[in-house]
Amino acid sequence: MKTAIQRPETLLVERDPRGVVRLTLNRPDIRNAFDGVLISDLTICLDELAADKAIRALVLTGAGAAFSAGAELNWMRSSGEQGDHENFQDALRLAGVMHRLDTMPMPTIARVNGAAMGGGVGLTACCDMAVAAEDALFALSEVKLGIIPGAISPYVLRAIGPRNARRYFLTGERFDAETAFRIGLVHEVAPKGALDAGVDQLLAELLSAGPKAVRAAKDLIKHVAIKEIDDLLSRDTAQRIAHQRVTDEAKEGLSAFLEKRKPGWTA
Repeated sequence: MKTAIQRPETLLVERDPRGVVRLTLNRPDIRNAFDGVLISDLTICLDELAADKAIRALVLTGAGAAFSAGAELNWMRSSGEQGDHENFQDALRLAGVMHRLDTMPMPTIARVNGAAMGGGVGLTACCDMAVAAEDALFALSEVKLGIIPGAISPYVLRAIGPRNARRYFLTGERFDAETAFRIGLVHEVAPKGALDAGVDQLLAELLSAGPKAVRAAKDLIKHVAIKEIDDLLSRDTAQRIAHQRVTDEAKEGLSAFLEKRKPGWTA
């Protein structure tokens, strides 16, 4: 499938005859982590796909062993060294790609083939449905680096609820696919070797329904839901992460991780 984005080093886009598009984050060497380039490419690609009314469903997955490790740490470190305005704009772009994925007009499925960390959890929560491999691992690990999951928080909170967020936002601990299922982050956990079968089962249900009705039903949910994630909320959460990135604690957390040592606050 040809798209305006021709960057196989960041994204792969495939479309089958049924109108199902598979969008693959293609950075397996860095566990599909995202930086400014991937965020820009993904935003442009999603915008283009959103305009295609013939697409019946969109499947998001990662190349290699990971779904997405979230933000690339050297990119995060450089963001923390920027001025307030540049850092805020950077955070807004991340919030923007999450909002774009969340508001896609066709049904979306996260095919979580491996680790989903930080922003990878955000991508999972932004999709309408999520199927995880039984050995997938998840973490909202930002606090371990001295930052917070600002841009992704509206979507993750909506998926797992405030009570679960109070645990996993604050501890940054890892949790397995069964826990992700129990707290509402994913809808299905697929046994080893059966991840594609789990995705295909959801696709079969979607493709058995009226294409226009499916899109209309998704639009109905958006308008009936208790609180819409609007620009004001996106800007607020972007501002929060932008502020936290430039703190001494964030710089220490990222430096400690890259230098493979414990951060100072664990002493």
